[in-house]
Amino acid sequence: MEIHIEKKLLHFKKPSGTSRGILYEKPSWILSVRLLNGHTAQGECSVIPGLSPDFIDENQYERKLADLKKEVETEWSEEEFKQATLFTSLKWKNFIQSLNSYPSIVFGMESLVRDIYNGGNGLIFESGFTRKEFSIPINGLIWMGDEAFMLEQMEEKLADGFSTIKMKVGAIEWKKEYALLEQLRRRFTSQELTLRVDANGAFTPESVIPILTQLSELDVHSIEQPIQPGQINAMSELCRNSPIGIALDEEMIGIHEREQKEALLKMIAPQFIVLKPSLHGGMIGCSEWIRLAEENQIAWWMTSALESAIGLNAIAQFTATFSDLLPQGLGTGGLYTNNFDSSLVVSKGQLSIL
Repeated sequence: MEIHIEKKLLHFKKPSGTSRGILYEKPSWILSVRLLNGHTAQGECSVIPGLSPDFIDENQYERKLADLKKEVETEWSEEEFKQATLFTSLKWKNFIQSLNSYPSIVFGMESLVRDIYNGGNGLIFESGFTRKEFSIPINGLIWMGDEAFMLEQMEEKLADGFSTIKMKVGAIEWKKEYALLEQLRRRFTSQELTLRVDANGAFTPESVIPILTQLSELDVHSIEQPIQPGQINAMSELCRNSPIGIALDEEMIGIHEREQKEALLKMIAPQFIVLKPSLHGGMIGCSEWIRLAEENQIAWWMTSALESAIGLNAIAQFTATFSDLLPQGLGTGGLYTNNFDSSLVVSKGQLSIL
C-alpha cells in the first residue's frame, strides 16, 4: 500500500495573535492513500512551530514522516489498516505506541486509517452528527490584536449568534483587555453570554491573582493555562483558590503515560482540561485524558490546533462521539485563504455538517 505525503502551508486570512507571537502561516502535512475503490483517504499531521512537542524543524519532521512512509509501505496492507481501525489489533497498538512522542503524527495516522476503513469519503466516526441529527456547540474565538481588531471580532461573533465567546489575553495591556471583557458583560448577563479567556501561559503566579479576581467580578466562566506549564505547585494552588474555573492546556503537552496523566490531574485538580488531538496524544490519547478527567470530576472540551479542514473534520467527528458536550473550540474552519473544501458549517454557535 502506497502512502503519499504532501506539505501544505496554510495562509491566515488575517494575522492571528497569540501570546507566542503573530501567526501568518502554518504548516501541515497531509497523508493520503488511493484506495482500490478509487477514493482517496486522508489524514492531517498539523504542527504549530514553537508549541508542538514533536516538531523541531521541517527537516527533522519530514525525516520522521519519510521513515513512517517506508514502514507503512513495507509492513502494512490496506486490509490490515481496515482492521487496525477497530483498535483491537496488537500490531496497531504497538505501532501507535512507537509514535507516542509524535502526537501530531498519531492523529494523522488515526484519521487516515479510519477514513480508509470507511471507504475514503471523509467519514471518520459515524454518529448522529454525521447523520445530520445534531450539531456541536462551539465557542466564538477572539484572537489577540489591538483594541479595534479585538472589538471588531467581538461584534462579528455576537452578530453570528454565539452564546459562548473565548478571548485570547496576554498580548496587550491587561487594562485594555479587561475593558473589552467588561464591555461584553455590560451588554449581556452570564445567563445570556458565557465568557472564557485563554492566557496561553501569559501571566506569572503572582500577577494572575488579582486578574482572577477581576475576571470573577465579570462572571467569566474560566481561564485556560493562566501561567506557564511546569509550575505544578503554583498551578495546583491557583486551582484550589481561584474564584473562577481554571483549565489546563499546554500543561498536558508531552505527557504520554496513563500514570503520568493521572498523577498530574490529581496533583493540580483543575476544574477543566482542554484537549487538542495533535498535541495531546491523538484521539487515543485524548480519549484516555477524558476517561481520567471524568473519573476525577473534571470537565473538558476539545479544540483544534489550527488544523485545515481535513483535521478539523476528524476532530469534530471524534468529539461528536461523546455526550453532554460543553461548547467546544472547533470554530477555526474559516481561518485560511487556501483551506481544503469542507462540509462543516458554523451557524449561531453550532457546528454542523452540510
